[in-house]
Amino acid sequence: MTDSPNADHKALMETYASRRYFKKFETITDHLTRVAATRAGQGDLSHTDVKVLTRYLTRLSFTFKALSMKYLLVGRETGRFFGSLSMDAVESGFPVFNELLVMANDAQQARGHLENMPSVEALKDQMVRKIIGDREIPTKLQFALSQRLYYEELMRGDLFWAQNHPEVQWIANMDDNRRRFLVHWAVYDSQINLPTIYLMEVEDSGRVALPKDERRWPEVQMHLMGQSLGGLKLVTIAHGFDRSFDDLHPKRLRRYHIGPMYSSVYTQQNGPIRDVLEQARAPDGEDWALAWTVEELESERVEEERAGWFSKVEREIFALDPFSGRGVDTGATRTERSIILPQRPFQVLEELNPPGFASVNKFVVSPSGQVLSY
Repeated sequence: MTDSPNADHKALMETYASRRYFKKFETITDHLTRVAATRAGQGDLSHTDVKVLTRYLTRLSFTFKALSMKYLLVGRETGRFFGSLSMDAVESGFPVFNELLVMANDAQQARGHLENMPSVEALKDQMVRKIIGDREIPTKLQFALSQRLYYEELMRGDLFWAQNHPEVQWIANMDDNRRRFLVHWAVYDSQINLPTIYLMEVEDSGRVALPKDERRWPEVQMHLMGQSLGGLKLVTIAHGFDRSFDDLHPKRLRRYHIGPMYSSVYTQQNGPIRDVLEQARAPDGEDWALAWTVEELESERVEEERAGWFSKVEREIFALDPFSGRGVDTGATRTERSIILPQRPFQVLEELNPPGFASVNKFVVSPSGQVLSY
């Protein structure tokens, strides 16, 4: 998918629609962290996994907060056209990839913008004077303030960018010459306009621990970012990594697809989920559903392979899904699909009981914000 205008892309050019969209995602990202906690309580995620996932989900919420400031005055007369949020209305329901590229560029220049803008207090004071003195709505000043707040969010950092480079955490020492690490990274997939999070458990048999290895660690980071494409199967990514680094052994690789987001107002979904949302007739803030897919690949065994005249290296043999030969197609040991949705759409989903949803995990958000697993 290119970044040029696309029939699948929708511009939110009306103030209410734009603000409601961002409010919806503020609610959804908040629920996502609760889903991660719920799965940890069920024993499906470790404490370390939850911590890593929560960090990326929090970053994602900060990204939406920054974009909501950027487009706060969309649809209002601000004196000049400044654009509107472009979202993928068919494939993902999320902002298009180019929005994050522009945001990253803005972040590089945020300090310069802030130095040349009045402070928040000064802008608020001017707004009061405009309202009281001229009895006018200070739209241009409101726009200036929204842009000030946008650049301040970018300066705070810790956002979910188009590329979030690999980080490494120690898990355990296997013996004196072998350590286990968790390597994690994330991307905003340009092909499907969705945030994607990767977690890989690696055993390191090198002489220098991976995080301290000035040669291998930069190479690992570059290699993994180059392989972070939604179109690549996990087994392809893991095999490539295993072959590229003789003393790094990928034991477990997971990929989390956050989304798509479905909404009867914003997206043009097809199939059962459209009927569910239309029949639910849920009020604002409850007319949505979010898919959450986890692909997992595990090493089944190790085989030794000759490397040169006098040495051998370990090569991982990965377990693929044995059911119906699907492992060859998916490139994973298992794939787990989940859907997160409020109570009313869930009730309609249960009543309709459409085919294909029996094996999907349902996480239901109660009016009080509690997440229940079905």
